[in-house]
Amino acid sequence: MKLGLLTAPFADTPLIEVARWASAHGYEQLEVAAWPSGGGERRRYAGTAHLPLEDLSASRASEIVAELAETGITISALGYYPNNLDPDPETRRVVNDHTVAVIEAASKLGVGVVNTFIGADPALSQDANYDVALEVFPRIVDAATDAGVRLGIENCPMIFSGDEWPGGKNVAYNPRIWRRMFADFGPTLGLNLDPSHLVWLMIDPERVVREFGDRLWHVHAKDLQIDRDGLYEYGSMSAGIGWQVPRLPGLGEVPWGRFLAALYQAGYDGVVCVEHEDRAFEGTDDLVKQGFLLARDTLRPYLPRLD
Repeated sequence: MKLGLLTAPFADTPLIEVARWASAHGYEQLEVAAWPSGGGERRRYAGTAHLPLEDLSASRASEIVAELAETGITISALGYYPNNLDPDPETRRVVNDHTVAVIEAASKLGVGVVNTFIGADPALSQDANYDVALEVFPRIVDAATDAGVRLGIENCPMIFSGDEWPGGKNVAYNPRIWRRMFADFGPTLGLNLDPSHLVWLMIDPERVVREFGDRLWHVHAKDLQIDRDGLYEYGSMSAGIGWQVPRLPGLGEVPWGRFLAALYQAGYDGVVCVEHEDRAFEGTDDLVKQGFLLARDTLRPYLPRLD
């Protein structure tokens, strides 16, 4: 397994500079944030555009790969995490179109995985949202299959604020739905597994790896702290609002030794990619970098390098 990071927190830093810093500090791969260039509302890390997708030619894609290779960095995946089932038809069309554009860019770059969300309408039940997914997502799956790219669906329910409550904005957050989507959408779909969300949802991370190890296309390394005072105040019916706190690996409740042991036992040999959403280490570039160094030092003992 290799150590990587998601580039989203470096929104104002060119990709090549992110690669140079990451390589110099022990990282081997980047999941490249691939939101649309120069537009749209930013929401924390959502919105980072590290690739010129709108005019990415095959030759420019080859140049980008070569430039990154000179730093010792390869791309583990492209990441774009919108609500692909947005209830507004025009918004849904725009994000679906961009998801397909990211898939096409991955093919040009020779990148085998695109990470995204299925999406959801928070006002609908999980089963009702899945019915919508059966109508909307085949186009995206077909585009990926035709391009030779696999789709890593992240398992976050996307419930962090009032506009996402009560149902969240991503239907694919539990084993029941994963089994259905693998059966319905075929071998192109797998998981971009984030164990922090399993802690929040009280789903056993090791059991998930045992059952779905052959459908893990990518793994995120993010931790989660349960704020016990917040849980006391809001209760579990808040679906995490007020008590689930994203943290860097080592600062929360994910059992990293056991989780990574399960990945080894399942034969997973991909990236363990740090997703930095820890508010204690953001606000300045230096703080973000400190966070990534802390994550590196937590995870590196489990991911030895031979060079």
